[in-house]
Amino acid sequence: RPSLVSTALTALASNYNGSSDLQLERMNVYFNEANGDKYVPRAVLVDLEPGTMDAVRAGPFGELFRPDNFVFGQSGAGNNW
Repeated sequence: RPSLVSTALTALASNYNGSSDLQLERMNVYFNEANGDKYVPRAVLVDLEPGTMDAVRAGPFGELFRPDNFVFGQSGAGNNW
């Protein structure tokens, strides 16, 4: 049985066409339902430098996240952590 997250990401990327409603059970734990049966991940992405967030936005799932859920600084930690 596919994991909830992989099923949800498939549903987000295209129309869900699975064989069981159980695969979408408890989607609201990880995703908020938006208009038109679209789902938005419940996530806050945090980093100290904007480059990492730019890479996520430009990636295949970047448009799934709400723009105001990206939190980043203007300079990194200089590898001090």
